Amino acid sequence: MILRLATASLLARALTVGMTVLAIALSVALFLGVEKVRTGAKASFADTISGTDLIVGARSGSVQLLLYSVFRIGNATNNVTWKSYLDIAARPDVEWIVPISLGDSHRQFRVMGTTTEFFEHYRYRQGRALAVSDGHLMADLFDTVIGADVAATLGYDVGDPIIVSHGIASFTAHDALPFRISGILEKTGTPVDRTVIVSLEAIEAIHVDWQGGAQSPGPATPVERIREMDLTPAAITAALVGVESPLRTFTLQRAINDYPEEPLLAILPGVALQELWGIVGIAETALLAVSGMVVITALIGLMAAIFSTLNERRREMAIFRAMGASPATIVGLLVLEAVLTAAAGALLGLGLLYLGLMVAQPVVDSAFGLWLPIEAPALRELWVILCVIAAGAIVSLVPAFRAYRMSLADGMIVRT
Repeated sequence: MILRLATASLLARALTVGMTVLAIALSVALFLGVEKVRTGAKASFADTISGTDLIVGARSGSVQLLLYSVFRIGNATNNVTWKSYLDIAARPDVEWIVPISLGDSHRQFRVMGTTTEFFEHYRYRQGRALAVSDGHLMADLFDTVIGADVAATLGYDVGDPIIVSHGIASFTAHDALPFRISGILEKTGTPVDRTVIVSLEAIEAIHVDWQGGAQSPGPATPVERIREMDLTPAAITAALVGVESPLRTFTLQRAINDYPEEPLLAILPGVALQELWGIVGIAETALLAVSGMVVITALIGLMAAIFSTLNERRREMAIFRAMGASPATIVGLLVLEAVLTAAAGALLGLGLLYLGLMVAQPVVDSAFGLWLPIEAPALRELWVILCVIAAGAIVSLVPAFRAYRMSLADGMIVRT
C-alpha cells in the first residue's frame, strides 16, 4: 500500500523528481567514473613495464633509477661500464638482458640507444609487445624508430630525416650525422611513445668527435670511416634483465648490488613502481574527494527537493493523518520516496557510466594509452550504490521528521 502511494506521489511530481534523479545519476556516474579512471591509471602505471625482472644501473635510489630508465625523467648519476654489463649478461641465471643508453635528445623528446632485443623483450600492459605501425626496425647504422607521440607531435613520417641534439637541453646538434626514420611504433601509452630509439652503435657514432662532453676541434670524421670503426660502447646507462627462474631473482639482485668492480643497483620494477605511485598517488585521493563531494551535493539537493514540497503537501499529510495514518506511516512514506529516488538515480548513474565507457574506451586508449575495462560491477561499485541509497534514506529523515511534527489542525488550514 505504502509503496503504491510513494510511487504515485513521485509520478505526480515527475518533473521535479526527474531532475533530482538526473542530478544523483550524474554525480554517481562521475564518482564511479573517477574510480574507473583511477584504477585504470594505476593499472596502466603498473603495466608501463612488465616481464622485466630487474633494472640495473649505477647505484642511486630505486625511484631515481626507475624514473630515468623507464620514464625518461632525470639523468643517471653515473654509467655502467660495458665490462660490468658483459659480466652480468654472462651469469647463468640471466635469460636475457637489454642495454639502454640515454643522454641525447631530439627537440623535447629523449633519445635512447639500445639493441633490437629491446623490441623483443620489452613488454607493457601485462605482456603486450611493441609493434611497428609503419615502416620497419633499424636496419642501418643511422636508422631510428620513433614513438607514436613523437611522430604525431612533430608530424614525422617514415623516411624523414631527424637531427639528434647533444644532451637534454643543448643547442649543439649532431647535424653532420642525420638519422632517417625507418619505423613508427604503435601507440602504447608508455614513455616509449615519447622516445626516439636508435642503436647503441649509433650513439657511439655521433660522439666519435666528442671528448669530455665537448666537440673536438678540427674536421669531422667522414661517415664512411665511422661505419668501419668498432662502435662498441664503453658504458651504458642501464639495463633491463630477465631472469631464468623467478626463484633466482633475489639471488641475482643481491649479487649485482654486491658487485665488487663498481657500485651497481638492481631494482624490482614492480616494487619501485609501487613506491613511485605512493608518491604521486595523492592525486587519486583528491579526485575521489571531489567526486564524493559531488555525490553529497546531489543528496543535499534531494533533501532540499523534499523540503520544498512539504508546504505543498501539508494538506495531503493532514488528510492521511485524518484517515488514520500513523506518524510512522508519514515518515515511512517520505523515506520510501527518497529511497526510490536515490535508487533510480544510482542505477541510472551506473547505466550512464557503462554507456560512457563504451564510447570513451577506444578514444582514451588511442589518445592516452589508458585502458578502461568494461566489466561487471565490482563489489566496490555495488557498495557505492547501496551507500547512495542508504544516504538518501538518511537525509530524508530530516524533512520526514518535520512532516511528522505537523499537526492535523495546521495541515487543514487554508493559506491565502
